[in-house]
Amino acid sequence: MKYALYTGCTAKESTPELLKSTLLVAKTLGIEIEVLNEASCCGAGHLQDFDEFLSLVINARNICLAEKRGLKMVTLCNTCQLMLENTKRKLDVDEKLKEKVNQKLGELGYRYVGNTKIQHFLYAILEDIGYEEIAKHIKRPLNLKIAPFYGCHIIRPSKTHDGDNLNENPYKPNAIENLIKVLMGESIDYPTKLKCCGFHVDLQNTPVSEKLTSNILEDATNAGAEAIVTPCPLCHLNLDVKQRAIAKRENKDFNIPVLHLPEMLALAFGYSAEEIGLNHHVIDVKF
Repeated sequence: MKYALYTGCTAKESTPELLKSTLLVAKTLGIEIEVLNEASCCGAGHLQDFDEFLSLVINARNICLAEKRGLKMVTLCNTCQLMLENTKRKLDVDEKLKEKVNQKLGELGYRYVGNTKIQHFLYAILEDIGYEEIAKHIKRPLNLKIAPFYGCHIIRPSKTHDGDNLNENPYKPNAIENLIKVLMGESIDYPTKLKCCGFHVDLQNTPVSEKLTSNILEDATNAGAEAIVTPCPLCHLNLDVKQRAIAKRENKDFNIPVLHLPEMLALAFGYSAEEIGLNHHVIDVKF
């Protein structure tokens, strides 16, 4: 099995531990990874508001890179996943728009076809590997109370994902909860696990962004979680990097580690903190 990995910007820059742990998990599960090093930024959920056509061309080009290899395109970031899937959905149902985009892509030597599946790493391994096979690789049961935090774009809007997230119920998802249990951890339920972390509103209204992040940290802590796990590096940035500043400003007592989803798997597979890159976290991860 082989994936074309679209890392997005964050996994190569702000959160290198995400890419590191993803490669470890893929190796353990027997998945060959080809990183799309020539890919560009997806626009991060903002470019389309300024120039929608440019956003379509950029993301169609990124998809072309996986198409040319004949591989499934796998993402590590909720927002990247949404931007790429949005582009595919629009081009696949509008021949005139697809041709217009292809005229621009032709200047660069590319042509979008639309025959590549785009899937977040979480749902790719669940679809291609499955819980039962994943469980066979456990060397260190988690034995932790873990609060799942999905983030918005991996489950909403549900019509965009069109089955690529295994038809996850956007109001009651269970993939991460099930994965925590398979890895022998305890999944903790709490009121804000499906809410927005505030990342995309940070530049426009920082206090609102930080309040949204604070609510999640407080609810997870009060529910007894020993860690939070998320499939989105942008959510991770808000929940981990901004945690101390928010706690100080609001006079709250947060000190909860935030794991990337592949890190949780890598820990259960027996990799060391050094191998995973846990030293890159702002909030110490010590279990």
